[in-house]
Amino acid sequence: MKMKNKNWIGVLIGLALIIIDFFVFRKSNLFFFLLGLAVVIIILPFIANFLIEAGRAKEKEEKFLEFARNLVESVNAGTPISKSIINVADKDYGSLSLHIKKLANQINLGIPVRKALEIFARDTKNKVIARSVDLIGEAEQSGGEIGTIIEAVAKSVREIEDIKKERKSGMFNMVVQGYIIFFIFIIIMLVVQYKFIPLMMETLKGLSGSQISMFSKVATESISTDTLNILFLVLLIVQGLFTGLVIGKLAEGKIKSGIKHSLIMIALAYLITTGIKALL
Repeated sequence: MKMKNKNWIGVLIGLALIIIDFFVFRKSNLFFFLLGLAVVIIILPFIANFLIEAGRAKEKEEKFLEFARNLVESVNAGTPISKSIINVADKDYGSLSLHIKKLANQINLGIPVRKALEIFARDTKNKVIARSVDLIGEAEQSGGEIGTIIEAVAKSVREIEDIKKERKSGMFNMVVQGYIIFFIFIIIMLVVQYKFIPLMMETLKGLSGSQISMFSKVATESISTDTLNILFLVLLIVQGLFTGLVIGKLAEGKIKSGIKHSLIMIALAYLITTGIKALL
């Protein structure tokens, strides 16, 4: 994937922060927090691009539905599909406009409708549009009721969009609950890490008795504070990773969609944990 200018800006800022962090804050409590912040700055533009592309894909499906409806009206009026595509191409279809105008220009140049539709489907890089266009192309080639086929395609796309919207609205509360539960888990881990464990260590040190003293010595010396901090951080990262994947699977039906939630949760867990440590 070709990197955009804003991606390079994020990478450069992040690398600059890493260099400053190593030379200026290497022995400071802020070292790990700034290191994590630099990594977030580096990957943030890529996550933003992913979300923007997902939004464009959704817009393309919605605009394709509008394009299909206009095409149905034109074809039902008795206009051939090739001429209908050219006629409706001048309307505004958002992010799909460029692809539709390219489709109309190819048909104007004499490229067969089926071939032009295949190129159109490939350029949009959208599975829903590709399946729909394939049906239209087959109908055009076989000489069937093209208007009926396009209308059925438009109805199918509409139903798919409605299902996605219903699923998203139904799972929104679950996504919010997932984040709330994760934040509560972080708070509990921080309380255990910075309140309960130190209190327990101090209590054990103050106990008397040979067996208790031996246990106290093992408990306080075998596990250092840094080791506990690392263990708690790893636990939070693992929790964030799998919680994010589950949220993506439930909300959007794809494990891939959960990657952004996992990255957000991992980043929040790391920054909150290292930030609290730097302040204490």
